Amino acid sequence: MRKNKALVFDMDGTIANLYGVEGWLADLRAENERPYAEAKPLCDMVVINTLLDILKRMYGYKVIITSWLAKDSTPEFMARVDKTKREWIERYEFPADEINIVAYGTPKQNVTRNRTFTEQILFDDSAEVRKDWDLGRTVDANGNIVDFLTELVEKEMMNVGW
Repeated sequence: MRKNKALVFDMDGTIANLYGVEGWLADLRAENERPYAEAKPLCDMVVINTLLDILKRMYGYKVIITSWLAKDSTPEFMARVDKTKREWIERYEFPADEINIVAYGTPKQNVTRNRTFTEQILFDDSAEVRKDWDLGRTVDANGNIVDFLTELVEKEMMNVGW
C-alpha cells in the first residue's frame, strides 16, 4: 500500500557527524565550511540508504532533508555551506527526494507545513527542535536511526500482509 508520508532528516548531528570534526566550531565562526565537508556519516550509509529505498519504492515515503545553515553567517558563507552540504548528500548517496538548506533557527515544520502528507516523521538530534515539531512523530537521532527504520519497514511489510 502506497503511503503519503515523509521522513524528514536533519543533517548535523543526525546523519553527519559535524560535531566530531576537530575544530568544527572555530571553523564555522571563521566562515570555513571544512567541517561540513569532512563530517563522516553517523550511521552505516549502505544500510540506511537501503532501508530508505525500500520505504520509498515499496511504500511511497518521501525522504526530505531539512538542515540549518551556520548561525550568524554572511550570504557568501551560507552559499558555500549550502553547496558543501549538497555535495555531502551526493557523496554518500543519501536518497533525498528534496533538500532544504535553510537559515539557522528556521522552524523545520514550517518548511513542509503546507504539504499533503498524512504524516511527517522528523529525525533530529535537537530535543528543542523535536519538541517544536507538530507534524507527526519525532525520532531522537541520538538513538539508533537504523533500528527505527528497520522497524518501520517491518511494520509496513506487516500492514500489507507479508
